Amino acid sequence: MPEVLFDPEHWPVFRVPAEDGPGAVVIYRNLVGDYGTDYLLTHPDRSYAQQIASWEGDFSGIGLTWHELVRIADNPSAAAEGVQDTAARLLLVLPLLADPDLPEAAPAMLTAALTAAGAPQDTASTTAEHLLAHLERRSRHDPTWESPLSGS
Repeated sequence: MPEVLFDPEHWPVFRVPAEDGPGAVVIYRNLVGDYGTDYLLTHPDRSYAQQIASWEGDFSGIGLTWHELVRIADNPSAAAEGVQDTAARLLLVLPLLADPDLPEAAPAMLTAALTAAGAPQDTASTTAEHLLAHLERRSRHDPTWESPLSGS
């Protein structure tokens, strides 16, 4: 997958349009020497997108609340092209999370999205907790945790 996402010959773009409000666009900017991920908000009544965040080794931008992320993920636009699967939509916009006060249901919702996207059920819950802890900017180190992506 990294060969596709970070190929300097291509700029993968994921559109996450929402039915009743702002949607999101995730762009993997693959300029040689200027790699990064840009996050844009789209508005149904505007002809342009608003950059709200970017990731170039570190996150910068305003981000979104958990409620805003869930609204985007749970309301795909049937009229627009883009990612329709709610689990994939949540995972694509998850890096935009900038909400220090998450609802109690957040870890379970993220676990379900990870499982639906193919993460192993036995590690999805722990992965969700680690992702949320990282995104909330809270330090959480568990030396026994093995990433499902590492092949461990």
